[in-house]
Amino acid sequence: MTRILAGLFLALIISACGKETIAQPDTPMADAEQPDWRIVIHGGAGVILRENLSDEQEAAYRAALEVALDAGAEVLKQGGTSVDAVQAAVLTMENNELFNAGKGAVLTAAHEHELDASIMDGRDRDAGSVAGVKHVKNPILAARAVMDQSEHVMFSGAGADAFAESVGLETVDNSYFTTERREKALERVLDTRERTDADRHGTVGAVAIDRDGNLAAATTTGGMTAKATGRVGDSPLIGAATYAQNGVCAVSATGHGEYFIRVGVAKTICARVELAGDSIDAAAENALGQVADLGGDGGVIVMGGEGQYAYVFNSKGMYRGMMDSTGAIETAIFEAKE
Repeated sequence: MTRILAGLFLALIISACGKETIAQPDTPMADAEQPDWRIVIHGGAGVILRENLSDEQEAAYRAALEVALDAGAEVLKQGGTSVDAVQAAVLTMENNELFNAGKGAVLTAAHEHELDASIMDGRDRDAGSVAGVKHVKNPILAARAVMDQSEHVMFSGAGADAFAESVGLETVDNSYFTTERREKALERVLDTRERTDADRHGTVGAVAIDRDGNLAAATTTGGMTAKATGRVGDSPLIGAATYAQNGVCAVSATGHGEYFIRVGVAKTICARVELAGDSIDAAAENALGQVADLGGDGGVIVMGGEGQYAYVFNSKGMYRGMMDSTGAIETAIFEAKE
């Protein structure tokens, strides 16, 4: 594994939408210490402004990001696989109502929760996903079960819930996921018929590389506030929000799903790295540029085949963080360097 990049952010302009893209460069520093493993996470992207978060709220989000990083890092420290690490990281965010995944997920227009998740193992590109689940407590565990315990890649709706229950996963009443914050958000959208950027971009995800150089990615979400019943975004779709291929890259995306699906963001990034020789930054910027051209925005986290990493987004912020075996840890929220 080559020496790993420095922790500096670059601000690049996507002219198509007039918004900044913030990238973590994948250019190594001469004195950077080589990590044995690394994990990178996101907790969603959108209009996340410093003036809109109290000190207490910011501290809570940063603490939650650190909990997720710690969970994934603990797996990697013990010599575990990258796919186990990304699952462990996003599982903590599914259980934290600050995020739009699992407990605290947004509500559909029908006042229900429909949850999506996907996971991919870069070793053999095995993958699993679930869409529109209403009762499985942790959708990422259901996605993993689809990958490991079935011959399929995706289950949806009642069939996905039934499959999860059949393999012994915990199920809950749909009301388990509801919080007062999400109820108020639904009421606002239904009253005004207008969604804010924050109502669209509530996805969490992780990418990782383990000691053996294996890549993995996972993404999980509650979807879009007041979405139509049965609507599926990019989060459960392999190649749209989630992709991992050893030696190439691993991606987890968050954004306006309809546009990310049309671009095939995660696969587009990895294909440009593999076939065009792009850096992970350039590949991500190209894919998000295509999203912007269509009218969408959001962000991605990317792990390169040798452990280099990038956060790239064209929204006003993205909850994000990194931890590796050198002891390096970082969390960030806003668009400017922090």
